Amino acid sequence: MIIRHQPYTLELRHAFGIAAHTRTTTPATLVEIEHAGLTGYGEAAMPPYLGESQASAAAFCNRAAPLLAAVRDPFQLEEILPALDALAAGNTAAKAALDIALHDWVGKKLGAPWFRLWGLDAAKAPVTSFTIGIDTPEIVREKTREAAIYKIIKVKLGRSPESDREMIEAIRSVTAAPITVDANQGWKNRDEALRMIEWLAGRGVVFIEQPMPKEQAEDTTWLRARSPLPLIADESCQRLADVARCADSFHGINIKLMKCTGLREAHTMIRLARALGLKVMLGCMTETSCAISAAAQLSPLVDWADLDGAVLIKNDCFDGATIVDGKITLPERPGIGVVKK
Repeated sequence: MIIRHQPYTLELRHAFGIAAHTRTTTPATLVEIEHAGLTGYGEAAMPPYLGESQASAAAFCNRAAPLLAAVRDPFQLEEILPALDALAAGNTAAKAALDIALHDWVGKKLGAPWFRLWGLDAAKAPVTSFTIGIDTPEIVREKTREAAIYKIIKVKLGRSPESDREMIEAIRSVTAAPITVDANQGWKNRDEALRMIEWLAGRGVVFIEQPMPKEQAEDTTWLRARSPLPLIADESCQRLADVARCADSFHGINIKLMKCTGLREAHTMIRLARALGLKVMLGCMTETSCAISAAAQLSPLVDWADLDGAVLIKNDCFDGATIVDGKITLPERPGIGVVKK
């Protein structure tokens, strides 16, 4: 197997603000794995706060190249992907890029999209939320109007109680659509967090994602017992080993390919979460349609999806899964379902 990789910078349509910072671009690395005349596509999207970079992704891909070159049977994903994971700690987005490309290759070789290989019904893919970052009320209202086709709005909160309320009121002045809230660990005091959640419960909010820092697990468990809204783990649940630990502190988990090393582990995380009685959300970073379409293959299995990453950028270099009337629509193409533009 031959691996090729190149840096690619995702250009956001709007500045994207969360509790800790604001950015206008996201560094990414695009990957191709070629074997027997077929090419599989993958992607690593790496917001700086995750600790990866285009340089680290390139270094990991170069380290993986000898292992992939020695692969005799690309179908043995249960052997190949753990071996790639063991090459170095971390590097989860780079690992996800290779995982996605390998899955794409296998699906193309078999001539079927992965949702069919998993026995899933594409019609059961959920609607996706549209994410609005922290911004001024004027910009928030503008973004909300642009999101009119979406059935649910996701809003970033966590900078201050005043800013959080201002954000919600700005959205509510434009739409009555359901809202999901992502505090990105921004609420540090559990009593204040509870008061905010109680306020949000009266304003059409569906759930709260990562209300408190992941280090404050005891406070989050206390909050879960009192919250009128479901709590969904994000930063607290990145890989398979985190799922069981979240069962006492959250009602569900958010799975992102860039954090869990790709489709193989994400599929296992969903199965474990279901066994533990947890709800499941499928999320993303700002990504091209390559990584979004890969995640979308799993979407019929989940309760909620936040797979709007490709529509938040203005230089998507792939065609893949689309959003029609707010709903994720999976292509019938084999593999992860993408073609290069």
